[in-house]
Amino acid sequence: MRLAAIDIGTLTCRLLVAEVNLPDEFKEMDADRRILRLGEGVDHHKRLSTDAMDRVVETLKEWKERTAKYNLDGLAIVATSAVRESENRQEFLTRVKQETGWDVEILTGEEEARRTLLGIRFGLPQAMAEFLGLDIGGGSTECILARKGQSARVISVDLGVVRLLERVFYHDPPTALDLQNAENCIDEQLAKVRQAFGGVPNNIPLVGTAGTVTTLAAMAQRLNQYDRTRVHNYELTLSTVKSLEKDLIIKTGSERLGMPGLESGREFVILAGTVILRRMMESFGVSSCLVSDFGLREGILVDKAKKL
Repeated sequence: MRLAAIDIGTLTCRLLVAEVNLPDEFKEMDADRRILRLGEGVDHHKRLSTDAMDRVVETLKEWKERTAKYNLDGLAIVATSAVRESENRQEFLTRVKQETGWDVEILTGEEEARRTLLGIRFGLPQAMAEFLGLDIGGGSTECILARKGQSARVISVDLGVVRLLERVFYHDPPTALDLQNAENCIDEQLAKVRQAFGGVPNNIPLVGTAGTVTTLAAMAQRLNQYDRTRVHNYELTLSTVKSLEKDLIIKTGSERLGMPGLESGREFVILAGTVILRRMMESFGVSSCLVSDFGLREGILVDKAKKL
């Protein structure tokens, strides 16, 4: 089946067109991602700004023309944290419908985690049946505990790179107090994860997906251009994460521009994401994170394929 998925995220919007043949065949045909910051200010104001909606709607109109040539068997468009938390989300959904003809599904945090799990599993070796999945987004973070022979446990917490940046990082570069406040916010959400999972097994592999983790993998390898084949299944160690964090902390956002592996638009949020990942790795007692370039986009396609 030839399918397309669009993920309207808090920070980034992503497009993926692929041929999917369940259970394990996947051929990417087209892909794009844009850092559009739909969720800027939502944590404080609970509303999507007109400018942010304009950026997303214009991109969706462009992607509608782009996908028209593929003679698709199915299309799924979803929105996550920023849209589900905004008081004016219906205004956004109506604009998308009027200007593109598309309907957007707003995912709950738990459904977002479920489809992310579908995507992660699709990109992992079949032998890897047990793992702790981590999807650090712009407005929320989804944690997934996959155990062999058991239903996966999932939880979505109010912790994301845009949210954390707007809540605690008041200085550029950050102060020691900014960093301490960030850790306090992260630890508060981690307590919810441990409670939901009833603890996390020792030595269970950690698999991370989405922009923070893949960007750190690219930065660790000093890639001048993003290379999915080098990022997917890269082992990101805790010591490497700490080293990158140390380098990011002493720079302003503008000074981070040009760092190998860091795309423009992430220069401010990458530090917040790095602190989240580092603190979670420390809390779960893991020394490395397997990077997955497969995540929510791929999970949306797999879910769509199963329903057709």
